[in-house]
Amino acid sequence: MAHPQPSTTRRTVSQKHVLYSEILSVTSVMRKNSRWASATHFMNTRDSALGSNLGLRISTAPHHDKHYGSGSREIDLMVGFQELKRALRDVEDVTSVPLPTILGPFFAIIRSPLSTGPITSAALSSLHKFFTCGLISSQSVSLDAALVELSSTVSHCKFEPSDSSGDEVVLLKIMSVIQDCLCGHGTVLGDVEVCEMLETVLTTCCQMRLSETLRRSAETTMHALVRTVFSRLHCLDAASEEEKLRGNDEETQDGEIKMSVSTEQVPEQPLPEELPTSVPEELNPPPSPAPSGPRPQYGLPSILELLRVLVHVLDPNDQQHTDSTRLIVLGILNAALEEVGPRITDFPSLEALILDPGCKFLFQLARSENSSVLHSSLRTISTMFDTMRQHLKLQQELFLAFTIDRLAPTLSKAKTQQAISKKGVYAGSPRPGTPGTPSLGPADDELQLEKQASTPPRLLVPPARGETRDLSLEILSQISRHASFMVDLYTNYDCDINCENLMERLTDFLTKSVYPAYYSGGLDVQQRNAQFLCLDLLLAFVNDMAGRANGASTPWPSEFPSPESLLQKKSQKKLILAGASRFNAKPKAGIAFLEENGLIYADLSPEVSKAQSLARFLKSCTRLDKRLLGDYISKPDNIEVLKAFIGLFDFKNKPMADAMRELLETFRLPGEAQQINRITETFASIYFASEPAEIRSEDAVYVLAYSIIMLNTDLHNPQVRKRMSFEEYQKNLRGVNDKGDFPAEYLQNIYDSIRKREIVMPEEHTGQLGFEYAWKELLTRSRQAGDFMICNTPHFDIDIFKSVWKPVISAIAYAFISFDDDYIIQRSVAGFRQCATLAGHFRLPDVFDFVVVSLSQATSLLSDSVPVQVPNYPVVDVEGQSVTVSNLSISFGTNFKGQLAAVVLFNIVNGNGNALREGWTQIFEMFQNLFLHSLLPTRMLQMEDFLGGVSMIPLRGSQPQRQSSRSDGGLLSALSSYLMTPYAASSEALPEATDADVENTLCTIDCITSCRLDELYSQIMQLDLQALVAAVRALEALAHDRTVAKLKQGSDDGNLPPQDNDTYSLPYDPASIFLLETMVSIACQTPQHIEDLWPIVFEHLSNLLSSSEQYSVLLIERAVVGLLRLCLILAQIQSLRDQIYVSFDLLSGLTPAIANSVAEQVISGVILIVQKHRDVISSQTEWNLVFALVRSTISHPEAARLSFELVTSLVADGPQQFITVDNFSGLITLLDEFASIAGTSVQSQQHGRRREPATSASSPAVERGKKAIELLVNLKKWLSTLDTSSLSRDKAWHQLWLPLLTSLSRQSSSASREVRHIAMSQLQRVLLGSHVMFDEASNVQTEEIFNRVVFPLLDDLLKPQIFLRDPRAMPETRLRASALLCKTFMHFEVRESQAQSDIRVLWIQILDLLDRLMNIDKKDQLYEAVPESLKNVILVMNAAQILVPPSSNDQRTQQQRTLWTATSERMERFLPGFLVDVIPSLPEPELEPVVPDPAPTPS
Repeated sequence: MAHPQPSTTRRTVSQKHVLYSEILSVTSVMRKNSRWASATHFMNTRDSALGSNLGLRISTAPHHDKHYGSGSREIDLMVGFQELKRALRDVEDVTSVPLPTILGPFFAIIRSPLSTGPITSAALSSLHKFFTCGLISSQSVSLDAALVELSSTVSHCKFEPSDSSGDEVVLLKIMSVIQDCLCGHGTVLGDVEVCEMLETVLTTCCQMRLSETLRRSAETTMHALVRTVFSRLHCLDAASEEEKLRGNDEETQDGEIKMSVSTEQVPEQPLPEELPTSVPEELNPPPSPAPSGPRPQYGLPSILELLRVLVHVLDPNDQQHTDSTRLIVLGILNAALEEVGPRITDFPSLEALILDPGCKFLFQLARSENSSVLHSSLRTISTMFDTMRQHLKLQQELFLAFTIDRLAPTLSKAKTQQAISKKGVYAGSPRPGTPGTPSLGPADDELQLEKQASTPPRLLVPPARGETRDLSLEILSQISRHASFMVDLYTNYDCDINCENLMERLTDFLTKSVYPAYYSGGLDVQQRNAQFLCLDLLLAFVNDMAGRANGASTPWPSEFPSPESLLQKKSQKKLILAGASRFNAKPKAGIAFLEENGLIYADLSPEVSKAQSLARFLKSCTRLDKRLLGDYISKPDNIEVLKAFIGLFDFKNKPMADAMRELLETFRLPGEAQQINRITETFASIYFASEPAEIRSEDAVYVLAYSIIMLNTDLHNPQVRKRMSFEEYQKNLRGVNDKGDFPAEYLQNIYDSIRKREIVMPEEHTGQLGFEYAWKELLTRSRQAGDFMICNTPHFDIDIFKSVWKPVISAIAYAFISFDDDYIIQRSVAGFRQCATLAGHFRLPDVFDFVVVSLSQATSLLSDSVPVQVPNYPVVDVEGQSVTVSNLSISFGTNFKGQLAAVVLFNIVNGNGNALREGWTQIFEMFQNLFLHSLLPTRMLQMEDFLGGVSMIPLRGSQPQRQSSRSDGGLLSALSSYLMTPYAASSEALPEATDADVENTLCTIDCITSCRLDELYSQIMQLDLQALVAAVRALEALAHDRTVAKLKQGSDDGNLPPQDNDTYSLPYDPASIFLLETMVSIACQTPQHIEDLWPIVFEHLSNLLSSSEQYSVLLIERAVVGLLRLCLILAQIQSLRDQIYVSFDLLSGLTPAIANSVAEQVISGVILIVQKHRDVISSQTEWNLVFALVRSTISHPEAARLSFELVTSLVADGPQQFITVDNFSGLITLLDEFASIAGTSVQSQQHGRRREPATSASSPAVERGKKAIELLVNLKKWLSTLDTSSLSRDKAWHQLWLPLLTSLSRQSSSASREVRHIAMSQLQRVLLGSHVMFDEASNVQTEEIFNRVVFPLLDDLLKPQIFLRDPRAMPETRLRASALLCKTFMHFEVRESQAQSDIRVLWIQILDLLDRLMNIDKKDQLYEAVPESLKNVILVMNAAQILVPPSSNDQRTQQQRTLWTATSERMERFLPGFLVDVIPSLPEPELEPVVPDPAPTPS
């Protein structure tokens, strides 16, 4: 540590004074010693000097010689100070005096073995004082020479021992002076001096016999010195320093630069004692004379030597050093790495020393059972990776794999024994030669099994436990703190065919480590801390990726391989792993897979055969089972592959033993002799082709190869007690070399090579031997591996995220649910948000779904079973707001973590709905649960209707009794049975709500408000198509489960109550209505996507309506409303218009009871469709479907009103009028139905209490009946304007005119007097008016008028049951009908143009009807009216020459005769003589016929 130089302006004591004071201090201590107690020696010395100066000869007594010789050194030490004082007496500025002159006496004291501890301590204190007061400064004369001498002096300090504490004070002051020198003015020192001082301090640190305080002080000093020395690298030119080092490897101009350290205790000696540094004499060069020229400053050589010493002390196999020494050196090395930083990699010599053997020793120490050594080694390793990561690619892979495996859970005892029984090898390493790494253990999933099957063996070592585990995790966390760490792992290892999938392995380990099941024996504090650490690493990983997604990234360097090429390698790696896995299971299957995927035989050419292509892969793939590989290539069928495989080795100029070693390290030699023979023969052939100088034949190579295998076994097999000597080995090979002997030196080299280095075959690399083999392989691979790529790029994030998102989110979810630490919960929430952001960023809906599912499980808002019937919860008033206190609101209000999860969940989903797919199920499940507990916003509880706008979905209600019809009208529907209160009437006693319950409920309401559910509901309408379809599918699935699926299950189990018809039905379920309403609402508000949503929604609606009697009335009612609302949208889509009629057909199939209960909704929907989208009804079939649906509603009073208004708008004059050929007959049928209902209503009232017949004033049905007849007649005038070009005249008659007449005829016998009268009047007007489509030449049409219109009417009126409908007014109706009959007959048949027609049959039928009418009740006025009408008809027929009586000059035609005869015979039965009276047989004066007045033509 450098001390600051005192400022000149602040110095109060002169340096000369300080110097004198220090001289006095040292000499005073000296005089306390018996050697310097008197001044005799000084006087004698001075007399001798004075006499010599004056030219006097001074004699010396012989008996003093011995004494003087002994004391002269003591005298010299004291005289040196005296002479220094004399020399400085006349010097004012001591800084002008050369520094060696000033310091010389002090150096002499320190070096002298005659000095004692206190004297040496005083001298060292003086030197320290000189540094602090500025006497030794950069301006001092001859500073470099003085410091060189100081270095040598303190490094070779000697003094007589006294007490141990005093001696250690001396050592402490030596450390202080060295620190003053090196840290303050070290730049003027050379490499030798620096090494001497560093060696002195380092050895002091490691002397275990010294006190703990001294060693710790020395260690602190060493840290400061090392930081100072290594900081020189920042100002050195790496290239020039390396060049100097190469040119001066053996020695420097100042001597050999060499350091060593020893922990051996130096035995105490009486006199003298040297500083406890048992360094060989040759390593301690004497002080060098001051150089004449400028000295080079210390640099790379001393730094390299220091690093060499530190690294070699770490060798765990070196028994000279203890763990205590290594612990000290680890701290020093860590300080050096921290100081120099990445600069160390600019010096190849230093980097090489770190790479090997530095990393090797550090990794071995990382397995130490000494926790202190383990901690220091792990700390140093992390520092090393931080400073040299770019140049430690494979070393970092090795360390991370080792760390992950040690942290993995232990194998079971049985599996451990099984692993150890296989020569200490456990299959499961991702690559060969992972030193000292335990197995992760067999995984449960197939992927892990595949990984294990495709990987060579891994060494089995004990797992980390307790403090060791914590240390390893902390260091792993420290190493991975970089934002680009996971990306770097992926690009450098996962995308490298020859490396492990470290990113995947690390993520797998971290995610599993969050769960307690990963730890055997239950959780303790340390294991809980491990869970926190692993979770923190995972969350940091997610946070870094989210940061890159938000732009916090760096561009990919151009000098790196392109991201595309790396991803291609990753894909290829997956195939290779899969192929290797199959090969290790069954080689033939593996070869087939490799060929199928182009990993082999893709490079075939005239120069490359299939065997060569396969051999290249087998040799280069490190994932193959070496035992299976050896067995495969040595089979007879694969001899060409064997030749190609061995042919890939370059044996040129390679010794036989090395060639065999290289070959046998690539596969395991089979156990069968024939297979070994094939391998050996092939090797002999190929090796001999490389022209070895010492071997004469191929057979000699064969025999020599066998001998090497046997020699290797003999020398290294522990079961062989007597080892083969070289002479025996040589003897065994006599005459083998083409009948000659191999050179003795050649065989000796082979023997020595095998003896020193065993040929270790694959799967035999265990223990230290295995580690050495793995390390050698690592160094070999590192030469081609390249540098570690570091870049915080987002290019690979999507691939990384795809591979790890599921376990990562699961781990975060578990931590969120299980941990109570606020920081962990906060980080977990952030992790959820970031995972959701990444899912949206990468467009991965599966990920978003998983986040939603995970969070929804944490909310406690999902219940396993939602009750069908909602309990009767208490409702309290809080600040004017009604609050329902339910079980859910109370429990959720106390669940802070659940509330937090809910807020996070819905905040994530809000605005990110397009990223959601399957997760909508959980969202709507929570909506459903909240709905049942009255916790949803009001907007989400409403039902839209055609009639009353919106209404609330009732939560409770009883199943109403189904009725075929209802007498009440208005807006009453099935909904009225439910909407009494939010829960409906109930006799159940309401439970009391405590203040705590209300408070918890308010907490729940506040949380739900914070979730902004109404915003999310609004956003659903804005979703993209895929997300929208997913949402609707989720709703449909939930609704299906609560309706169709539950109904099926109940029917199968017999758990549902039977109805009257022995069918089963579900009770009222508000959740099913809520789901249905939500689904329909979403579909209706997204008409642009109706084509995709319609099939989903219609399937559910169809299932409900096809079993409508088995569900609640309200559910069916809502299904009908939803279906018709959707039909309104379908009408706007040309391609979906046919679905309207599919829906109409479905609704038409409802049973009468159901149809009546939903009639209002049905007709309201139909009206809207007909009024707004009339163009969609374009054919008679379509109109018939519409009218059939309308007819199904007219039995309902209110629906009938709406239906009639619809028909009226179509028929009556007005803007909505729409009469076509296609809907004409349908309209007639509908109007006829309304008229018939009028009669039915009158009949029903007659059977009731009311005696007065219903009239249009008292009965809406009668009023509609009357208007229906008017509308029927109104249709007649449109017949002339209708476009009937598509119909023939005959078809027009049958499809248009005849149904109109038939309907009027049928209603002329209605039970309703008003309807009957108006129908009769209108029928007469129509029949007797002009007929646009009547063909006068067609007798068929005339017959149809009578047979299908007039005759049926009279037949009905003659029936007693018809008469009883209205006994008072029915006679009048009969009278009018009889008149209509006669008038119609005269209108159509009694005309001159019909004179030739045969009307006998029709006329007889009319007479029959008149006979029945007249005689049905002789008291009736018909009895008198019929003859009058008949008389009129007869006269007109006679006038028309149709009915002609006989005469004397009978000129009648046969038709006239026949008609007269038939008429006479028939009339004689009920009116005898009436015909003769009306038309006498004798000629009489001609009378004018009475022609009936034509009926007025209807306007």
